[in-house]
Amino acid sequence: MKQALRILAIAAFAVVASCAWGQTGARRTAKGQPWVASWGASQQVPEPQNALPAEDLRDATLRQIFHLSVGGTALRVHLSNAFGTEALHFTSVHVAQPLSPASPAIEASSDRALTFAGKSDVTVPPGAEFVSDPVNLEVKALSDVAVSFHLDNPPGLQTGHPGSRATSYFVHGDFVGAPNLAEAKHVDHWYQVSGIDVEGARGASAVVVLGDSITDGHGATTNGNDRWTDVLAARLQGSHDAHKIGVTNHGIGGNHLLTDGAGPNALARFDRDVLAPAGTRWVIVFEGVNDLGGLAREGEVSPAEHAAFAQRIIAAYEQIVARAHAHGLRVYGVTITPYVGSGYYHPGPLSEADREAVNTWIRTSGAYDAVIDFDAVVRDPQHPDQLLPAYDSGDHLHPSPAGYQAMGSAIPLRLFTR
Repeated sequence: MKQALRILAIAAFAVVASCAWGQTGARRTAKGQPWVASWGASQQVPEPQNALPAEDLRDATLRQIFHLSVGGTALRVHLSNAFGTEALHFTSVHVAQPLSPASPAIEASSDRALTFAGKSDVTVPPGAEFVSDPVNLEVKALSDVAVSFHLDNPPGLQTGHPGSRATSYFVHGDFVGAPNLAEAKHVDHWYQVSGIDVEGARGASAVVVLGDSITDGHGATTNGNDRWTDVLAARLQGSHDAHKIGVTNHGIGGNHLLTDGAGPNALARFDRDVLAPAGTRWVIVFEGVNDLGGLAREGEVSPAEHAAFAQRIIAAYEQIVARAHAHGLRVYGVTITPYVGSGYYHPGPLSEADREAVNTWIRTSGAYDAVIDFDAVVRDPQHPDQLLPAYDSGDHLHPSPAGYQAMGSAIPLRLFTR
C-alpha cells in the first residue's frame, strides 16, 4: 500500500512539474519576440595580407563596429572560429553603442558584458561558433554596434571577413569595457564575429544575400555603409509594411559558384550563410561573374567549353534554388552585370555571350521566385556589355557608390511584403 501511494505521489509530482514547465514555456513563448539576423558577414580565412600578425592578437582587445539593419530590444552576438584549427578562448566580450564608426570610443552608459551559458568567458571549438546569451540593449534600426573582445592567445588560424569596408581597432591588454582605446591600431577588416541578432517585433524576418565582391561592396565607401544591400536595408526600414525585415550581406570578394576562390564556393557555404541566420525568409542570389570571367582569364578556350561552363553555372543555380525551397525560403535571382573592359578578366566575345546566355536563363527559366535585373539597371544603353560610366567604380567590373545606390533603389519592395 505504501509503495502504491509512493508511486501515485511521484506520478502526481511529475504531472504538476510537467504542467508548471509547460506553463512557464508557454509564457516565455507568448512573451518572447522572435530573433532575427540584423547584421552578418560570411567567414573565411583572411589572406596573408589581410590577417593580423599573431602578436597583435596576444593579450589583445579588438573592438569592431557593425551596422545593423533592423532594430530590437535585445541582442546576441555570434563568435566564430569556423576556420580555426584550435579552440579559441575569449576571456571577455562586451557590446556597446559607438560614438562614431571612425573612432574606437563608445557611449560608456551603453556598455554591456556578454555571457555564454551565464559565464563571462567562452572557449569556441575549432570549426564552430558560439552565440552569446541575450543581453538587454535597445538598438535602433540602421544604427551601429561595437563588439569588443579580449583574447589571451591568438587563434591558430584566423577566421574573419576581410572585405568589411569598416574600421576595427585593437590594443594590448583587456580593455573591453573602456570608453575609449588609447593609441589603438586600426585595420579595415573584421575578425571572429559572424553575426548579430536582435529580438524584434512579431513578424520580423530576414533577407540573406549570397554574393561576391559586388555584394560585399568593392568600390563602396569605407565606414559609409553605401553597399547596395545597405540601400535595400534603409528602404525596408522606411517602409510601413517592411520595417521588420533585416538584411544580412553574405558577399565575399572573389567568390565563385563552382570553385573555391576567396572563401569557400557558394554551394559549400550555403548552409552556414543562408540557412543558419535567424529568421531567414528570403535569399537573393547574385553570383557568377567570377566564374564567367575566370574561364578564359589566362587564355581563350573553345566555344564548346564556354557552352558547357555556362551550363555548369546554371546547374549550380538550380542546386541553390532546390536547397532553399526545401527549407521554405523564397529565392530571387539577380542577373550578372556587365564587365567588358575589366582589366582583371579582359572578357572577349565568347565570355560576353556566356553572360548573356546565363542572364537569359535567369530571366526566363522560371526557376527563381522572382528576378532582380541589375544588368538592366547598371549597363550603358549605348554599350550594353559595359557598365554605365556614372555607375562604374573605374575598374569596369565593380559599381561605384552611385551604381550601388541605383541597384538598391531598383529592387521592388513588394518582393518582401506580398
